[in-house]
Amino acid sequence: MMQRFLMASVALVAAATGASAGGYDRFTQGVAFMFEPGSYAELSFGYVSPSVEANPAPTGDIAVDFATIGLAYKRDLTDKLSLGIQFDQPFGANVQYPAVPFLGAFAELKSSSVNAIGRYKFDGGFSVHAGLRYVTIDGSLYVPSSGVAPQSFSADSELGYLVGMAYERPDIALRVALTYFSETEHALDSSVGTVGTINPPQAVNLDFQTGIAADTLLFGQIRWADWTRSIVNVPPAALPGTPVITHKSDSVTYTLGIGRRFNEQWSGALTLGYEEGDGGPDSLLSPTDGFATVGLAVTYTMDKVKVTGVVRYVELGDASTPIVGPFTGNSAVAAGVRIGWTF
Repeated sequence: MMQRFLMASVALVAAATGASAGGYDRFTQGVAFMFEPGSYAELSFGYVSPSVEANPAPTGDIAVDFATIGLAYKRDLTDKLSLGIQFDQPFGANVQYPAVPFLGAFAELKSSSVNAIGRYKFDGGFSVHAGLRYVTIDGSLYVPSSGVAPQSFSADSELGYLVGMAYERPDIALRVALTYFSETEHALDSSVGTVGTINPPQAVNLDFQTGIAADTLLFGQIRWADWTRSIVNVPPAALPGTPVITHKSDSVTYTLGIGRRFNEQWSGALTLGYEEGDGGPDSLLSPTDGFATVGLAVTYTMDKVKVTGVVRYVELGDASTPIVGPFTGNSAVAAGVRIGWTF
């Protein structure tokens, strides 16, 4: 029972309020809802307010607040087989340069993913899960110095997949789950007659949890994403001499936390997160490098409904760019809520 009270907090802190991760990750593509018992549905909202500006260059705050939404539904067909469907917005970026010399420059990347997932449980605590992902990408770009009018890019959708396995021991609230997410490749038609390409990267999530005392859970995630193979090519590709987004190394993101059930209604969780920067120089359209986070979540359970609220503070890593910089002392604040129903 303990993990049912706590894992909503775990998933929301780790994923639904992602303010920054390697490249343009916004969600960590979790599949925790597939481990809920019986029939289960959830709805989540997140809001992120980043603050990113160069010092002493007069760029102003280039980061734009954004909101996210997630939906998921899971049903047990038998005592061993379950099916689920999920909607999330795994990737995104949104920057604007309101100040001279980049007056009016902006870039936006939007995404959505619809995932159909199946899970099969074997005897002995082992299970496997796999599914298809229908990923849609679009966006817009304007670089005044390029001489090209503002561009909007038509949405392009491609199929990907996920596959993984897990081991569980309910008597000690132990779960270890490994999930691989495939790369997808997108060609985006521009309103000015060019074609942009983008390939969100393949990634691997290792999620774990275990009881460490009565009503107390230790949990975490290690996520690797293959950003060195992810290329954003949008003609004109850059401000002079600068690519739209550069990825000099893959990212490994760590989350570690502790959760506690206080009584039958209330539980909470505290998490810490870290991703090492790659040392720059970085792109003007993604001028941060690594991060450190702290998050707090509280869950209230009413019969078959769980409501989780979370707040997260993100210290964004300093970055340098070939034209403007350095970008230092930047941060983000995120908040979110998730409602889960078991029926």
